[in-house]
Amino acid sequence: MYLFLAFLMVPLIEIALFIQIGGVIGLWPTMATVVLTAVLGSWLVRSQGRMAIGQLQASFSELNDPTEPLAHGAMILLSGALLLTPGFFTDTVGFALLMPPVRKAVFRYLQSRIVVHQFQMGPDPATGHQTPGDIIDGEFEEVGPARDPNTRPSGWVESPKRH
Repeated sequence: MYLFLAFLMVPLIEIALFIQIGGVIGLWPTMATVVLTAVLGSWLVRSQGRMAIGQLQASFSELNDPTEPLAHGAMILLSGALLLTPGFFTDTVGFALLMPPVRKAVFRYLQSRIVVHQFQMGPDPATGHQTPGDIIDGEFEEVGPARDPNTRPSGWVESPKRH
């Protein structure tokens, strides 16, 4: 139901804002503002995205919980989509999501609403070793299709060239 309301209300809000702002500043300044926010937004998303990827790589290399950097990356991706969508409301929400304090507040809110039952990354914290069920040791031998050495390859494939 909430998704339906969002798909219904966002275009209506955008149309109303275009009419109001276009009436105040005119058609061409309104169009220029929309294009300028898209260009500026894409540049900001690129720089913020690089920082988020660096934080995610650091959390992986230090075996820390990657939840927050992943959430920040998802919010930056969402802000990029909002900034490329023409409109003043979506641009406002997109620019807000590019601000780290806003992303942290959204993350804390989402974190309070989600219950994680178990999370484990790396070795078992109690023993310091991988659990036995995680490792499968074995040997293998590649077995090709049985072929008669006297038959030539089909016409579908080219035979190997000798140099």
